[in-house]
Amino acid sequence: MPKTIRELADELGVSKQRIQQIIAKLSASKTPNKEGNRYVLNAQDVKNIKDLMGFDNDKSSTSESTNRLVDYDVYLDVIDSIKEKDEQIKILLEVQKQTQNLLDQQQRLALQDKKLLEEYKSEIQSLKALTTEDNKAHAEEHSEDANIGVKDKSKRWWRFGK
Repeated sequence: MPKTIRELADELGVSKQRIQQIIAKLSASKTPNKEGNRYVLNAQDVKNIKDLMGFDNDKSSTSESTNRLVDYDVYLDVIDSIKEKDEQIKILLEVQKQTQNLLDQQQRLALQDKKLLEEYKSEIQSLKALTTEDNKAHAEEHSEDANIGVKDKSKRWWRFGK
Protein backbone atom coordinates (compact mmCIF):
# COMPACT_ATOMS: atom_id res chain seq x y z
CA MET A 1 0.00 0.00 0.00
CA PRO A 2 1.48 3.40 -0.96
CA LYS A 3 2.51 5.83 1.79
CA THR A 4 2.81 9.58 1.95
CA ILE A 5 5.83 11.49 3.16
CA ARG A 6 4.00 12.35 6.37
CA GLU A 7 3.23 8.70 7.12
CA LEU A 8 6.84 7.64 6.49
CA ALA A 9 8.17 10.53 8.60
CA ASP A 10 5.89 9.53 11.49
CA GLU A 11 6.96 5.89 11.12
CA LEU A 12 10.69 6.75 11.17
CA GLY A 13 10.39 9.47 13.79
CA VAL A 14 11.79 12.27 11.61
CA SER A 15 10.36 15.40 10.08
CA LYS A 16 8.73 15.70 6.65
CA GLN A 17 11.49 18.09 5.62
CA ARG A 18 14.13 15.46 6.39
CA ILE A 19 12.33 12.94 4.18
CA GLN A 20 12.15 15.54 1.40
CA GLN A 21 15.91 16.18 1.77
CA ILE A 22 16.56 12.46 1.42
CA ILE A 23 14.33 12.24 -1.66
CA ALA A 24 16.28 15.14 -3.17
CA LYS A 25 19.50 13.18 -2.62
CA LEU A 26 18.17 10.07 -4.36
CA SER A 27 19.27 9.42 -7.92
CA ALA A 28 16.80 10.11 -10.71
CA SER A 29 16.08 6.41 -11.19
CA LYS A 30 15.20 5.97 -7.49
CA THR A 31 13.08 9.11 -7.10
CA PRO A 32 9.47 8.27 -6.13
CA ASN A 33 6.50 9.14 -8.36
CA LYS A 34 4.36 12.20 -7.79
CA GLU A 35 0.59 12.34 -7.99
CA GLY A 36 -0.26 15.99 -8.22
CA ASN A 37 1.82 17.80 -5.61
CA ARG A 38 2.33 14.73 -3.41
CA TYR A 39 4.82 11.93 -3.54
CA VAL A 40 3.35 8.46 -3.51
CA LEU A 41 5.86 6.10 -1.92
CA ASN A 42 5.69 2.41 -2.78
CA ALA A 43 7.62 -0.30 -0.92
CA GLN A 44 10.76 0.14 -3.09
CA ASP A 45 10.75 3.92 -2.56
CA VAL A 46 10.43 3.42 1.22
CA LYS A 47 13.33 0.94 1.10
CA ASN A 48 15.50 3.38 -0.89
CA ILE A 49 14.78 6.20 1.56
CA LYS A 50 15.47 3.99 4.59
CA ASP A 51 18.71 2.74 3.05
CA LEU A 52 19.91 6.28 2.42
CA MET A 53 19.00 7.29 5.96
CA GLY A 54 20.72 4.24 7.44
CA PHE A 55 17.62 2.41 8.64
CA ASP A 56 17.69 -1.35 8.03
CA ASN A 57 14.33 -2.71 9.13
CA ASP A 58 14.15 -5.53 6.57
CA LYS A 59 16.54 -7.86 8.39
CA SER A 60 15.29 -11.16 9.67
CA SER A 61 16.01 -12.57 13.12
CA THR A 62 18.41 -15.21 11.73
CA SER A 63 20.53 -12.59 10.02
CA GLU A 64 20.55 -10.57 13.25
CA SER A 65 21.84 -13.56 15.22
CA THR A 66 24.44 -14.23 12.51
CA ASN A 67 25.51 -10.59 12.69
CA ARG A 68 25.73 -10.86 16.46
CA LEU A 69 28.02 -13.90 16.14
CA VAL A 70 30.13 -12.10 13.58
CA ASP A 71 30.18 -9.03 15.81
CA TYR A 72 31.27 -11.19 18.77
CA ASP A 73 34.09 -12.71 16.69
CA VAL A 74 35.16 -9.24 15.62
CA TYR A 75 34.96 -8.17 19.25
CA LEU A 76 37.24 -11.05 20.32
CA ASP A 77 39.69 -10.20 17.53
CA VAL A 78 39.76 -6.59 18.63
CA ILE A 79 40.38 -7.62 22.24
CA ASP A 80 43.25 -9.89 21.14
CA SER A 81 44.81 -7.14 19.08
CA ILE A 82 44.46 -4.70 22.00
CA LYS A 83 46.21 -7.18 24.31
CA GLU A 84 48.97 -7.61 21.75
CA LYS A 85 49.38 -3.86 21.47
CA ASP A 86 49.49 -3.56 25.27
CA GLU A 87 52.35 -6.08 25.35
CA GLN A 88 54.16 -4.12 22.64
CA ILE A 89 53.67 -0.90 24.61
CA LYS A 90 55.13 -2.55 27.75
CA ILE A 91 58.16 -3.74 25.78
CA LEU A 92 58.65 -0.29 24.27
CA LEU A 93 58.43 1.33 27.70
CA GLU A 94 61.11 -1.04 29.01
CA VAL A 95 63.33 -0.25 26.03
CA GLN A 96 62.76 3.46 26.65
CA LYS A 97 63.79 3.06 30.32
CA GLN A 98 66.94 1.19 29.31
CA THR A 99 67.77 3.84 26.74
CA GLN A 100 67.26 6.56 29.34
CA ASN A 101 69.57 4.74 31.78
CA LEU A 102 72.24 4.42 29.09
CA LEU A 103 71.89 8.09 28.27
CA ASP A 104 72.28 9.01 31.94
CA GLN A 105 75.39 6.83 32.21
CA GLN A 106 76.83 8.43 29.11
CA GLN A 107 76.24 11.90 30.51
CA ARG A 108 77.87 10.94 33.83
CA LEU A 109 80.91 9.53 32.02
CA ALA A 110 81.18 12.64 29.87
CA LEU A 111 81.11 14.80 33.02
CA GLN A 112 83.81 12.66 34.65
CA ASP A 113 85.93 12.94 31.51
CA LYS A 114 85.51 16.71 31.55
CA LYS A 115 86.58 16.90 35.19
CA LEU A 116 89.63 14.70 34.54
CA LEU A 117 90.55 16.82 31.54
CA GLU A 118 90.36 19.97 33.65
CA GLU A 119 92.52 18.33 36.35
CA TYR A 120 95.08 17.32 33.73
CA LYS A 121 95.13 20.83 32.32
CA SER A 122 95.73 22.31 35.76
CA GLU A 123 98.52 19.77 36.42
CA ILE A 124 100.15 20.58 33.09
CA GLN A 125 99.97 24.30 33.86
CA SER A 126 101.54 23.77 37.27
CA LEU A 127 104.27 21.62 35.71
CA LYS A 128 104.92 24.31 33.11
CA ALA A 129 105.15 26.87 35.88
CA LEU A 130 107.64 24.69 37.75
CA THR A 131 109.76 24.14 34.65
CA THR A 132 109.83 27.86 33.88
CA GLU A 133 110.85 28.57 37.49
CA ASP A 134 113.55 25.89 37.26
CA ASN A 135 114.75 27.35 33.96
CA LYS A 136 114.88 30.84 35.49
CA ALA A 137 116.74 29.58 38.54
CA HIS A 138 119.14 27.66 36.33
CA ALA A 139 119.64 30.71 34.13
CA GLU A 140 120.30 32.87 37.19
CA GLU A 141 122.83 30.36 38.50
CA HIS A 142 124.49 30.27 35.13
CA SER A 143 124.63 34.05 34.93
CA GLU A 144 126.05 34.21 38.48
CA ASP A 145 128.71 31.69 37.47
CA ALA A 146 129.54 33.80 34.43
CA ASN A 147 129.76 36.93 36.61
CA ILE A 148 131.96 35.13 39.05
CA GLY A 149 134.22 34.09 36.20
CA VAL A 150 134.45 37.67 34.98
CA LYS A 151 135.22 38.90 38.47
CA ASP A 152 137.82 36.22 38.86
CA LYS A 153 139.51 37.34 35.67
CA SER A 154 139.62 40.94 36.84
CA LYS A 155 140.98 40.02 40.27
CA ARG A 156 144.04 38.28 38.89
CA TRP A 157 147.33 39.94 39.77
CA TRP A 158 148.55 40.10 36.25
CA ARG A 159 146.99 42.29 33.61
CA PHE A 160 148.72 41.61 30.40
CA GLY A 161 145.78 41.59 28.06
CA LYS A 162 144.26 44.80 29.23
